Amino acid sequence: MKLWRVHSQSQLIGISNYHKENAMDYTYEDIAKMIDHSLLNPTLTDKELELGCQQGVDYNCASVCIMPYYLKRCAEILRGSTVRPSTTIAFPHGGHTTAIKFVEARQALDDGGEELDMVVNISKVLSGDWAYVRQDLKAVIELTHERGQKVKVIFENCYLKDEHKIRLCEICGELRADWVKTSTGYGSGGATLEDLKLMRAHSPAYVQVKAAGGVRDLDKLLEVRSLGVTRVGASRTAAILEECKRRLRK
Repeated sequence: MKLWRVHSQSQLIGISNYHKENAMDYTYEDIAKMIDHSLLNPTLTDKELELGCQQGVDYNCASVCIMPYYLKRCAEILRGSTVRPSTTIAFPHGGHTTAIKFVEARQALDDGGEELDMVVNISKVLSGDWAYVRQDLKAVIELTHERGQKVKVIFENCYLKDEHKIRLCEICGELRADWVKTSTGYGSGGATLEDLKLMRAHSPAYVQVKAAGGVRDLDKLLEVRSLGVTRVGASRTAAILEECKRRLRK
């Protein structure tokens, strides 16, 4: 089937113009420093995690986001680079007690974590218990900020209504979270353009937005970047950044 039978001419022109207009409005570092290189698949072996950390250094990503048990080793590998060691808190369902989340965050900070990706208590969000949600987030955010590090709050939007997402953005703004994040990447859905627009619109300027789940190539990364997204979680880091290099060489 020829391409013109799949896309209308106006769509093809739009796609072509998008690439022309956005082809050179970034550097390699701009794109690399948007990526949190994700090493969260539970089947990854120690050897694969070791190689993944080194890949994060080689590609000069923003961070390597790794399973908590390997964070200390990750921080050792990244030492001396500009790549930040990061990990998850209450991943992937967010149902831990606040006390456990606090201890988990403290351990991560002790192990060298500089950015913590924390899942909200999804059940409490859906129950509308906003006082609980706020205190749950506050415990980890305050601890992390006291230690001079940063927090990304994961909503897991696939389970939420817009009203939940908006209220979470407001709470994160009040608590001065560093990022609001769409997803764990392990729920029933990932980042959508509609959610990213909503999160950017309802978050203060000092709260950044992270997309996770579904950013698998450079074009998608550039698309979410155009919406104001500053970080993406990606496991296909090498493919994205090799394509970035290829385009910048043209």
